Order: sequence, then structure tokens, then C-alpha cells
Amino acid sequence: MSADLVLRGGSVLDGTGTAARRADVAITGDRIEAIGDVRDPDAPVLDAEGCVVAPGFINVLSHAYETLQLDPRGLSDICQGITTEIFGEGRSMGPVTGRMTDLVAAEPPLFGMRTSWPRLDDFLTDLSGAGLNIGSFVGAENLRMPFAGNEDRPLTDDELAAACALLDEELAAGALGVGSALIYAPGSYASTEELIAYARVLAKHDALYISHIRGESDRLVDSVDELIRIARESSARAEIYHLKASGQQNWPLLSTVLERVQQARADGLGITADIYPYDAGSTFLSAFIPPRFHEGGGLAARLADPSSRAEMKAAILAPRQDWENLYLGSGGAKGILLLSGAVQGQTLAEASRGGDPLDTLLDLVAAEPNLMVAEFTASEADLRCALKQPWVSVCTDSEAIAAEAPFTDTSIHPRTYGAFARVLGPWVREGVLPLEEAVRRMTSLPAANLRLTDRGVLRPGAFADVTVFDPAAVRDNATYLDPHRYADGMRHVLVNGQPALRDGKPTGVLAGRAVRRG
Repeated sequence: MSADLVLRGGSVLDGTGTAARRADVAITGDRIEAIGDVRDPDAPVLDAEGCVVAPGFINVLSHAYETLQLDPRGLSDICQGITTEIFGEGRSMGPVTGRMTDLVAAEPPLFGMRTSWPRLDDFLTDLSGAGLNIGSFVGAENLRMPFAGNEDRPLTDDELAAACALLDEELAAGALGVGSALIYAPGSYASTEELIAYARVLAKHDALYISHIRGESDRLVDSVDELIRIARESSARAEIYHLKASGQQNWPLLSTVLERVQQARADGLGITADIYPYDAGSTFLSAFIPPRFHEGGGLAARLADPSSRAEMKAAILAPRQDWENLYLGSGGAKGILLLSGAVQGQTLAEASRGGDPLDTLLDLVAAEPNLMVAEFTASEADLRCALKQPWVSVCTDSEAIAAEAPFTDTSIHPRTYGAFARVLGPWVREGVLPLEEAVRRMTSLPAANLRLTDRGVLRPGAFADVTVFDPAAVRDNATYLDPHRYADGMRHVLVNGQPALRDGKPTGVLAGRAVRRG
């Protein structure tokens, strides 16, 4: 045997949850050649002594579709051992057709990057060759917006049939499934019946329905029941994006949700979930305004109208169950941390300077529609409990960026740099999960759910996506007020057999590829 590279002397965790064994890993081209006592004196060697050798991690919820265009290295994720990014929560870069084309073109893109392609596979092809592998769901918005735009209405029978035909085409080209985000307009306008229609198409392709469910606070149980109903009536598999219970009064609901999912799984349904390990979520401040004020894309005009503003304020303060009220779920203005702009690092209460925080909220959204915030709504104890479930994987729910300008000019949620490292390091060392099980949640579990062939495991013939890390040194360093800090503990990270991180330092090698289902 003449390998291109040998990882020498590490403790191999193959991603299946089995115990580690000391072994060398030989790589030829983009595949693993052998695992064991590799005797190949002519092959280049990467030292793995004292480290764990594991499959590259799969980030099942990434928003790096724009940032990787600007900087293809994806260092915040590479430095956590992530080798594959999965996109498509609510909206995807394609297919963008019909009425959706002009609506997307009118939206301000992040860093001026491209935001739409006629077909999803066109986007995957164009972005392949970044530093990480990329795959994507079809956004549920991409199926309804070509016909209904931003209107809050059901699709007609003909429109729904055309949307399902479009989905069928994208799935045939390797899309991973459908991703919905049911708290944001216009995704929130989709009925359960519309989503079931999409899921029936998914079932024919053995593809996944994955959802930011309709409510994570007061409506949490009903929203999980909706996802289970979609799976039951369509025979499709389904996953809950970033499972949590938002708002202290709702924390006891998580145990009910776990019981519901366990029962659904016992009934034979393929229900799974993912989490990020932080007690604060992150979204646009505009999401704190009820969806009806976004209808037709008219939020800006409504913010300029005094009577509409008064209606918005009253709606935000009124406990209701027909939308996800993040303001009340955060415990009000003190639980909302502003992550960008002139108010960066302040809570909404502090930025209000004694005035009405809702006036400040509306003023900030009017001035900066894409202002990001962290909302402190979840319980870390509950998240740890959720992660103990064997069907729960890990995500960042964020971009993949470098700790350099222009990215450092704005703040961001610390999960961007630390989600996987926090689980793999502190949470493992504190006993939340055994190390081999934590690795499984980041590798073979998401690979199986996504139907990614030959990824997420270390075995001869599999793709050589590999991470080598010191289990005693892995940790997250990013904080809410100092988020642009890489994680520690990764020695080497290989993407398709090429070192993207060598001896803890980025190499600049861009070996990522588009990954497709099947």
C-alpha cells in the first residue's frame, strides 16, 4: 500500500458510538484506505499522538451560504472540526423562480453576496470548492413564494401541484428535503396541509422534512404535534430544528415534548431533532413584530405609520398563541441583547435609556431591518436533558466566518465559533455525554438522517473527512460580548483527504464539495 497521507498514533472513534481504539488511518485521494497498524514508510505523516481521530462533523443547520462566498475558508467551523455545512432553514438559495425572483432581488444581501439561483443544484455547483462540503434542503418558502409571493393566503390546488412538481425536480437532483421556518413570514403562512403535501413528495424520495417549528414557547407542544402529524400523514421522516422550550414558564413543557417524540418513534415514525448548546437564541429583531405586520412586504411602511406602530406595541404585549412572541418569551427588554449597530452589546432595556423599550424596538427595526439580537429564553439544564436523547444531533444555526474584518465589524452569537466545541469539550467533561456518543451525534447520526452516503463514519472506502482533536483541550472561547474567538483543541481537520487545518493552523486549502442525498 502506498497512501497519500497517514494519521499516526491516534485514538480512533469511528462515529458509530463504539469505543475508541488506537490505530493509524491511511488516506489515498479523497477516501480512507485503511484503519489499523499502517506500515507505509514512504507516506507523509500527520501526528495524532494523544488525540482522538474522528469523522469530520456535520453541521445540520448552517447559514454560511453567503459568508462562504465572501471567504470560502469557513474558519469558525473548521476550527471546531466541522467539515460539512447544511443549508435551507425556511429559505434556500434556489430554486428562485416566478414571483419570488423580484422579491428576493429587492432584499439587501449580506455583504453584497448573491442570494438566489434558478435551481438549488445550480447554487450547490457554484459554491462547491469552498473549504467545507455543502448540502441543502429546499426552503419551504421557495415552494410557495413563486406563486403567492409574500401574501398570507393558501395556495390554490394548481399552485400547490406546481410547487410539489418543483420540489420533485429538486429532490431528483439531490436536495436533502424541505426545510421550513414557521415563525417567520412568509413561511408562517403555510398551512399544515400545505406542508403535508410537500412531505408526501419527500416520502417518495426518502428525503427529510426539517422545521423551525411554529412555536417554541406557549405553543411548543402543539407545534411538535404538528410536525409529528406531518410525518404520520405523509410517511416522511421529520426533524425539529434547534429543539428548546422558550420562556421560563414553558421550560416544563420540554419533558412533554420528549415524551411525545419518544412515543412517535415507538410508533415507527422517524422523528429526530438537533440543538445548539446555549440558553439564548439569535434572530432578527424584526421577528419580535407579529407576522401580520410583515404581510405583503409592507413592514417598513407600517413602521412609519403611528397607528400601525400602536397596534404593533399592543400586539407584542398581549399574550396570544397565534404567533411566536419572542419579546414576552425573553422576559421583556432585559432579556434581549443587541448584537450589531451602534447599540451593540446593550440590552434593549439599556438602549431605551428609560424610555418605552417597544418604541426603541420599532425604531431600531426601522433603521436596521437586519439587526441581530440574542434572546435569553431557554434553560441550559433542559438543553442538556434534550441532548441526552439518542436521536438529537448538534448545529450552530449560524454563519461560518473568520475572526477578521469585515466579519468582526458586527457581533454575532457565540454559537458561531463554539457550538460543537462546547458539546465536545465542557459538556463531555461534565458528564452530559460520553465522548464516543458526542462524536456520533455530530457524525453518523446526521449523516444517516440526511442520507449522505460514505460520510459521518471512519471506515475503509468512506470519504476522508476527518477531525483530530485533543479531548482535554477542546473548548469554546466565544462569548456574547466577545464572540469572535476561535475554539481550542483541534489539531488537524481534513476535508476530502486534504488538510484544511494542520497543527492547529489553517492551510488555506479549499477541498469542499457539494453533497447530495443518496
